[in-house]
Parts: sequence; C-alpha cells; structure tokens
Amino acid sequence: KIGKVKVNYYKIEVGVCVCCKNINKAVRELEKLQTRQDGEIKGENTIKAIAMGALYSRVQNPLDITRLIGRKRKRSDSDDSDELAKLDASMKSPKKKKLMTTAQYIYQALFMEEKSSDITVRALGKLWRLHKVYLCQSPYFSSMFGGSWKETNKDFINIEIIDPKITTDSLYIVFGSLYLDEITLDPRDITSILATAALFQLDGLIERCAEVMMESINAETAVVYHEAACQYGVKNVKKATFEWLLVNLLSFYTKHWRWLRLISVDLMEELISNPDLFVMQTEFSVYILLRFWMFYHLHPEIETVDKSECAINPVNYFTERKDEVPFIETNCGRYYKRPFMALRMPHLLSHYRDIEVLLKDNILPKSWFFGPLLSQWSSMLSIDESLDKGPSACDEKLFYSSCMRCGRTLQEEGFQKWRWTGFNFGLDLVLITDVRMLTIKRHHRTEHERLLSMQVKRNFLIRVTVASLNELRQIKHKQTTGIKDLSLDKNQELPLMYLDPKLQYPLLISVNLLIVTPNGPMEEKLKDFDKLATTTEAEIKILQQIKLNSAPTNSSCVESPPPPSEAIRSSSARPILESV
Repeated sequence: KIGKVKVNYYKIEVGVCVCCKNINKAVRELEKLQTRQDGEIKGENTIKAIAMGALYSRVQNPLDITRLIGRKRKRSDSDDSDELAKLDASMKSPKKKKLMTTAQYIYQALFMEEKSSDITVRALGKLWRLHKVYLCQSPYFSSMFGGSWKETNKDFINIEIIDPKITTDSLYIVFGSLYLDEITLDPRDITSILATAALFQLDGLIERCAEVMMESINAETAVVYHEAACQYGVKNVKKATFEWLLVNLLSFYTKHWRWLRLISVDLMEELISNPDLFVMQTEFSVYILLRFWMFYHLHPEIETVDKSECAINPVNYFTERKDEVPFIETNCGRYYKRPFMALRMPHLLSHYRDIEVLLKDNILPKSWFFGPLLSQWSSMLSIDESLDKGPSACDEKLFYSSCMRCGRTLQEEGFQKWRWTGFNFGLDLVLITDVRMLTIKRHHRTEHERLLSMQVKRNFLIRVTVASLNELRQIKHKQTTGIKDLSLDKNQELPLMYLDPKLQYPLLISVNLLIVTPNGPMEEKLKDFDKLATTTEAEIKILQQIKLNSAPTNSSCVESPPPPSEAIRSSSARPILESV
C-alpha cells in the first residue's frame, strides 16, 4: 500500500507501506517544506513513500520525524553479493531425506508378506515361509542346505525344538533378524532370544544378546541370566552375573528373601565357597542365609508376607522339629547338603551364642564341629605359648581357603571405627575410616589383658576390597589392597589403603583375614568331616526325586515369616558388628 503524507504547519500525518525499505524520500520532502518562510503552508503534498519497519500515525513536530525513524543506510553492492552467495550455496547443497531402506523393504516384502518364498520351516507348530539365501546366514541352515542331507533339496523342513526357553515369539524375532540390519531386543525376552540364536548358531545375535544382558543385570535377572549363560556358553555374561551375586548375596538377598529360591543348589555351593564373597558381618551370617535359602526352597507355596495368609516361621521351623536326626541328614534335607559343606566351620565357632544357635537348629551333624573345634583349641594353645606369632607368609591358595570373611556397609563419608566381635585368638583389630583413608589398629586394652595376646608383635594376613554400586547394584568401581602381610605392635596403627576418589558412598567393604598359621588346606584338615558330608551318586538320584516332593506336610499357615534380615538379628542376641 502507498501511504499519503499530509504536511501542515501544525500537523503531519504519515502513512507508511511496510513493503518498502526507502523512507528517505518522505524525509527530504518534509525538510523542504520546513525551510519555507511563510508562517503557514497551504496545500497538500502527496508523497509516495515506501518504508520498512514502524507505522507512524501522528507526529506533532515535523522535525521529530527524522529523530524517530532515523536514516536508512544505503544498500551497498557487497550486501547484494552476500545474499546472492548464500542463495547460491543453499541451492547447491544436497538435502538428505530418509526413505524406506533396502533392509526394511526386504523385511516387509520377503519376511512379513512372504513373497517369493522357496522354503517352508515348521517349528513349534507354526509354519514360516522363508528364503534359503537368507537362512544360510545361519551355520545351522547353511550346513543343512549345502551338505549331503535329505533336507538339502527339499522345500519343506520340520525342526523339532526341545528347549523350553525357545518360543514362537523368539523364533519370529530371530528369523526376522536375518532380513534386517538392526534389531530391537527386550530384556524381558532376552533369554528366549539367546536360546534361539544359540540353536541356529547366530554368533552376531548372541553377542548383541550378551550386551543387553550385561546392561540389565539386577536382582530379578542375575540368577536367570547366569543359568542361561552357563547353558549357552556366554562366558562374559556368566562372569558378570556371578560377580554381581558375590557382591549382593549377603547385602541384598537377606533383605529380599523371595529371590533366594531362584538360586540353585549348585550355584549356592559355588557362591558360598568363593573367597571373593562379600560377607556382610561375619561367617555366621552365611549360615543364617543358607538356613533361609533352604527353608524357602522347602516351602515354594509361600508367596506372601501377609500374617493373615501365611504362618510358617523360618526361625523356629528347624528348632521345633522333634526329630533328633540333623535335618541335613533327613530325606528332605540331604538334597541341600553340599552348600552347607562349603561353610567355613572354624569361623562359625568363634562365639558362644553362635554355637548355641547351631545346636538348637539341629541342621548340621555335631560331628561336623569336632575337627574345627580341635583345630581352634590347638591354635589357641600355640599362640598362648608364643609358638605361633601369626602367619608371616602363606600360599595364596591356602590363604583364600583358610581365611575368615567379614565386611560391612559404610553409608556415608566421615570418621568411623569398628571391629567384628567374637574370639580372634587374642588379636583385637579395629578398622578406621577418616575422609579418604582406611587404617587398621591393634587395640590392646590393659583392663582385658587376660583375653588378649601378650606377644609384643603379632603377624596376620589381610586383603581389603571396597566397592561402590550403581542403581542396579552393579559394581561401578572397585578397589583392592591385594594380600598384605602386616605385623603390629600393641596399639599400633597402619594405613591399609587410600580410597580412590571414584568410589562413591555407600561403600561395601569386604575383608579376608587370616590371624593364625594354617597347618594345611581346610579340606585336608577336616577329612573326617568331609567323609561324613560326602553324597554318593546313588544318593543324588534319590535326592532329585525327593526334591520334587520335598515340601513338608506341616505347612499350615499361622504367622508370617519375618524377613531374613530381621531373623538374623533375632537368631542371636550378641552384636555381630561392634562400633568402637
């Protein structure tokens, strides 16, 4: 639109076109009118003005026009050339727009719509119309179609699948992956997909499954993933899940008892016997864990903690038995014998109340205690007569098989000091954390000298491992001292490690400690104990049948079983971990 400028001595009205950038013409006309000598200017001067920017409706003084709208810079040739260059560049640069890829087209046309199929596969009662050229990516089908097999020239094959983990859904995903260059894997179905990929020997898909499993290890999946990794030979997943269980078995499963029944006898035996197990509190906590683990295996019907629905108390279940035969020797208990054999018996007998609980439970035969008690008595006498000043050097294998395992959780940073209770052959060791340092002190209190070793120096071996976990309780960072050979005077304090800044609270601390010189591997020292605990192959066959019907008949529910963490506290009145 073209606006009109009405110039009057008293009033100027300006109409502006927003499409034009040149307003100077209007300004020049106004300046000419202002220089006239007449007191009053008559007439109208119509100015065709083109402007860009603001719209002015009324201005009282014609001199204010220039102040308000300013002077427009003359357009230079360089500005035009820059715009032309940008325009030219935008026209020359290619634009990428994603269309349906070849893989997507192949998947849609050949797999989903089954076009040009040259082979029909029947599996789990379902027909799959596929293509040999794509199936031959699998060594399973490649050898079938390329060898001297009866299926080589056929257009129909039947696959008998006996693995219960393989489902029609997993077959759909695996067959479909042969037509694609990428795949979406759901952790909830990953074990079925892994089983199917292992059947057809698809190494690439197995690796992708392993990556997903490694990223999603948690309390719900750890045992399931470990069993699948063992069955299908995925070594990295097997190692990762086993390490997860070593760290969390005592720190997590004692608070979430329902997951215990997922752990098999073989896996539990392997975990209990491992020296890297993060034992929270002392070795006696391992026995308490096994007691609950066996109880919940015996009572698979317990699925709730509601007191109105369930009533078998795992704490009193074994003590209230009237049978004098140790439970582990009964038909129901013999199946669970091997994990209890892996217990480090000498370290279960270092406190009177612990022995009292063992005798009341009547789970283990009393004959299992004789060898360890004799070994402990012999060690105590040799230390009292200064014949044994503690281990100064030890074979690594012997250390890991004989050491005591203990630990605790540090919830927050700051000065903390603690010891593990129980008889430690006159050596009172206190661990201290202050800011980012962990130290150990031989505490020698004069008021208790009769219970402490009077030797000036005491030797011992120790290994400390500190770990911090992420939200899935996977190890985020771990630091260890290795096996340290230490010698402490009375009340002497030595640093154990400087905590890495990457360690974040809460911290899990695991300690392997050997304070007496071992005479030999624990298995050799307790031969009589091992003979009593050995299960023959014939017994194992019987036990496998017993396991199917192992739930006791007296399973009437009156009261809810407490969580194992509470039962551990109530099973023994003594404090296992003592703050100093």
